[in-house]
Amino acid sequence: MAVTLSTLTERRNLWPWLLLAPLAVYLALFFLVPLAEVAIMSVTEPRPGLANYEKVLTGSLYRKVFLNTFATAALVTVCCLLVGYPLAYLMNATTQRRAMMILLLITMSFWTSFLVRTYAWMVLLGNNGPVIWLLETIGFEDPPGILFTRFSSTLAMVHILAPYMIMNIYSVMQKIDRSLIRSAESMGAYGLSLFRHVYLPLTAPGIANGSVLVFVICLGFYVTPVLLGSPREQMAAGLIGHQIEEFLAFGLGSAMAIVLLVVTLIVLAIYSRRFGLDKLYG
Repeated sequence: MAVTLSTLTERRNLWPWLLLAPLAVYLALFFLVPLAEVAIMSVTEPRPGLANYEKVLTGSLYRKVFLNTFATAALVTVCCLLVGYPLAYLMNATTQRRAMMILLLITMSFWTSFLVRTYAWMVLLGNNGPVIWLLETIGFEDPPGILFTRFSSTLAMVHILAPYMIMNIYSVMQKIDRSLIRSAESMGAYGLSLFRHVYLPLTAPGIANGSVLVFVICLGFYVTPVLLGSPREQMAAGLIGHQIEEFLAFGLGSAMAIVLLVVTLIVLAIYSRRFGLDKLYG
């Protein structure tokens, strides 16, 4: 009887691993193996050594591109926060039905691919698009070109990534104990003071979650900056694509990809140490 119980216990302990096995095999084949190949190419192409990493870390062009990537990711994150926080607050303050309607409108953007949304912005911001027409209508005789600028690519990325920020902040707002707000009001905290000292700190985890998620995703953006951005203000993913597709510099492109991956992992490690990765998706 003891042997039978022991056998049953061992089988129960094996079930979680058996269920995870297909996912582990999938990740190994389609993520770890390609990643290992990229890492190997970064130190073997066109010749063995660390010349590619030296070029990436010391070259002025690559430093400029990486700095522009981090600055753009930070700008997009701040803009998403400025747009997302008030909208999440409105969703939390209104009725459940209205909140679900707003959430439906926000999540509808996930049903359309990045490429389609990017081309939509190309139409809107083009020289013959409605934005230029509106500027001419209100009195601008020669409106500046908006398309293929940092502004247009940033605007499109904010539109694409804002839902991640909104949903993270909204999920945290939903969990706030209303008795804490009432207690603060009973002690004389109202208006801006209540928001600054009570409500904002309570929503800080949602801000952190959304900011890290938006920042990390933005670091690897490729389609939108390439199609809408200025060629003089490339992001890292676009330059990696140019190195591999146009110059066939697989080693240099791989080295840039590994550096970008390391930076992303550092950001996630800092976040994990402060908040924990298990809280990143709520």
